[in-house]
Parts: sequence; C-alpha cells; structure tokens
Amino acid sequence: VQLQASGGGLVQPGGSLRLSCAASGFTLDYGAIGWFRQAPGKEREWVSCINRGDGSTNYADSVKGRFTISRDNAKTTVYLQMNSLKPEDTAVYYCATRGSAYGCSRYYYELPYWGKGTLVTVSS
Repeated sequence: VQLQASGGGLVQPGGSLRLSCAASGFTLDYGAIGWFRQAPGKEREWVSCINRGDGSTNYADSVKGRFTISRDNAKTTVYLQMNSLKPEDTAVYYCATRGSAYGCSRYYYELPYWGKGTLVTVSS
C-alpha cells in the first residue's frame, strides 16, 4: 500500500484548499482512508475519514461543516476539500489507512500505512 498526499500551500484565512491522497496497491472499495494533521508542537490529530464500501464519512468537531472528504469514481484518490480555513488549521496533513478490509479509525497508532504529509499554512 502506498499513499501520496498533495495540494497543500499558503492560503489566507477564510480561503479554501483541496488536498488529494493518491492510493496505489489498494482499492478504496475495500479499505477506509483517513486524514490526520499535526501542528508544530502538538500531537497528531484525526480530521476525517471515508469508509470502505458505502463511503460513509466522519469528521472531527473542529472541521465539521467546513471540510468535506470524498473519493473519485475510479476509487484511487481521496480528496479533502477545506473551506473557511482558519489559522488554527495550519498543520502538516497526512492521509493514512489501516489497509484492506478495515474501516475508519480515529487513532493514529492503529494505522500502519501513511503518506508523506503536505503542509497547509493559513495566514494573512
């Protein structure tokens, strides 16, 4: 399983970004993908997850209503659309999975497969 996150950058408060997570060696029908983030000096925290199969989604309270997770029809890429960004959203964002046949987990230590992070900076 390989994951590659991209799409980070510098954006002003209130702006938007869309992150992508490209998966290889893995079919999204059979495994969940989650997004986590880690701000400087803080622990890695769960942001969102899209489940295998029905594609049901979950969000942390801090991003609910602002972020939307989705996957493409070919089911090889997961997206995180981030709107109304705030300075406190500044972090390195990672996508991760437990692998095929597993659902979502909010606990980073349960996920063995990680993509390299992509930095999101929200600043004026």
